[in-house]
Amino acid sequence: MIQSRFIIFILGIFLSILAIAMAIPALMDLLYNDPDWVYFGEAAAITGFVGILLVLSFWPENEPIFEVREAFILTVSSWVLISVFASLPFIFSSAAPTFTDAFFEAVSGLTTTGATVFRNLDYAPPGILLWRALLQWLGGVGIVVMAMTILPALKIGGMQLFRSEFSDRSEKYYPRVSQIASAILSTYLLLSVACAISYWAVGMTPFEAICMMMTTVSTAGFSTSDLSLGSFDNYWIELIAIVFMIMGSITLLLFTRFLHGDFMPLWRDSQVRVYLSLIAIASGFMGIWLWVTARYDLIDSLRYGTFTVVSIASTTGFTTTDFSTWGSFALIFIFLLMFVGGCTGSTAGGIKIFRYQILFTAAKGQIFQLRRPHGVFVPLYNNQKLREKDFMSVLAFFALYIFCYAALALSLSLCGLDVISCLSGSATILGNVGPGLGTQIGSAGDYGGLPDVVKWISMFGMLLGRLELLTLLILFTPSFWRT
Repeated sequence: MIQSRFIIFILGIFLSILAIAMAIPALMDLLYNDPDWVYFGEAAAITGFVGILLVLSFWPENEPIFEVREAFILTVSSWVLISVFASLPFIFSSAAPTFTDAFFEAVSGLTTTGATVFRNLDYAPPGILLWRALLQWLGGVGIVVMAMTILPALKIGGMQLFRSEFSDRSEKYYPRVSQIASAILSTYLLLSVACAISYWAVGMTPFEAICMMMTTVSTAGFSTSDLSLGSFDNYWIELIAIVFMIMGSITLLLFTRFLHGDFMPLWRDSQVRVYLSLIAIASGFMGIWLWVTARYDLIDSLRYGTFTVVSIASTTGFTTTDFSTWGSFALIFIFLLMFVGGCTGSTAGGIKIFRYQILFTAAKGQIFQLRRPHGVFVPLYNNQKLREKDFMSVLAFFALYIFCYAALALSLSLCGLDVISCLSGSATILGNVGPGLGTQIGSAGDYGGLPDVVKWISMFGMLLGRLELLTLLILFTPSFWRT
């Protein structure tokens, strides 16, 4: 029997926390003498009332038996329910004209996708801008904790390998899962403070620094301007963004150990090495190509090329220039980067680097086996022996990812979108990247003018990608609900 009482109790706690978070933009609007603080107050009151009501009404009478099925239900229901209540400020303030737009912005924020339906952000109330950023910051830390503590237990797409990889080496620091989550949160806060101070030091206002910090360390992509980071046109701001986008897309647990004086794991981890090497090679390649094709001088080519590669590969989605004008080769290159993603245990979305490593290890083993049929080849990842179920889990994830991508692309095409928008939109939604390609959803566009059905399909895709596919799809199988 499903422990629904305990699930609803936990959902009430989440809503209570969300209500407290709504008070922050309300105070910001009060500071700026903006009347929108009333809407945040109303949203906080409703959310807090429902949250406290659920907590008091469904307080567990006995110690609950929380098994895998309850974990799936709680994970999915919490993301959906929080998104619904997070959309209330957008509805009450009329920042979003319809519930669909408000819900889209909330889902995009909490999943750190960064796709937006809003325009004229330069003139938006400060509370709305802060709320968008805060949703992404909260979603980012929620993703990390989920990736480190929940998904491995659910055996999602090879995530159990990631937990086993870190459990032994981290035990002397964090013997309990709750301590691991606390350590990650502390590191996330430290990175956030460092990023905000850095932005402020190179020219941003304190308000801009706080908002942009939240969307940078969470590798999310919302901005305070329609032109994204391009509105600042500042080399130092872009450099700081590159540094913290990379840090946000690297396993945060490695940073926690780094802060404890254990410096080697960060440099020894094969996933980090491959990820940083990929970014360096892709950035150099893109920069040189832009220079050779005479689009910019050498310095600006490296500047724009590096920023775009890091932004897309880390699934942040910031833009400094309209890359849709770079030609077909650059667009295909950027399109492929949408399928990369960052490291596991980071705020980044996408497929994740470690899955590519395991896939290539499996392919290499097959090639060697064909050459020497009687040879014995032991597949390794980070000097650990890979089991057959690790390969099968990752291969299943890849197959399912391709199937979901194709299904999303076909669904968008049925809604009348052009081919480029369908292909890139499906990739950027499922990978939680943000901007797509083309005129509608490209780096200079938004999702505001799309039909509502496209937005609902996109929201499903965002949640699907953020929850690692299986966490959401398993709820649609009849056997899951059988006792």
